[in-house]
Amino acid sequence: MSAPVAVVTGGAGAMGTAIATVLLGEGYRVALLDRRDAEEAAHRLARAHEGRVLGVAADVSDEGSVRAAIERVDATWGRVDALVNNAGVEPQHSVEAGELETWQTTLDVNLTGAMLMIKHCIPLWRRLGAGRVVSVGSRVWLGGGSTASYSASKAGLVGMTRAACRELGPLGVTANVVAPSFVRTPFNAVKGDADHIEDYAGRFAAASPLGTLVEPVDVAHAVAFLLSDRARAITGETLHVAAGTQLAPAIT
Repeated sequence: MSAPVAVVTGGAGAMGTAIATVLLGEGYRVALLDRRDAEEAAHRLARAHEGRVLGVAADVSDEGSVRAAIERVDATWGRVDALVNNAGVEPQHSVEAGELETWQTTLDVNLTGAMLMIKHCIPLWRRLGAGRVVSVGSRVWLGGGSTASYSASKAGLVGMTRAACRELGPLGVTANVVAPSFVRTPFNAVKGDADHIEDYAGRFAAASPLGTLVEPVDVAHAVAFLLSDRARAITGETLHVAAGTQLAPAIT
């Protein structure tokens, strides 16, 4: 049997490359999809994993781009076993001052993009008779966060996944969400300057029963578990990888 293939969106970012690195270590071939730097990120990983990494420029909010990306992965490796919806944006705004364009862009990338990726993988899963979906959500789907559009998109991701797992189940496909808390990555640098980020991280660590922050590799291991046969009977679930901060009130 040929090695399974995983598609990771947002693959050029810190979280995407952490997920890809863990999956490569578990024997997957990995296609990194990203609007920017996908090929560069794939080249870096390919140094240790020759022939098992593919970089594909793709905008998950554009259906034509999604279709073309999946077609390229299929043409290269002939299958997609696993989809990791990791692409996301989190523009900072208040409800009062929020622009409609900002709201729509966030939902287009974080929610509609995940749906489009699933949609265009379905024919491959039908052909294969199996598949896995893990979407990267956030603890804010429960308690809200500093931006309404991001919180709404992550709550919507949980709802979409619960609905999708019913449609995908007869195809032998599971669909789940991994919901991290704050992770110190460049993605979260938009929240403020370095001092603000350190203070913000400290508040998360203080709110954790473990007294710690989540690392990208923690999220990656949870994703890998839900993609594995060990999780074959788990679908429609949201797994919090939040060091217990999903139990805390809003942390701002």
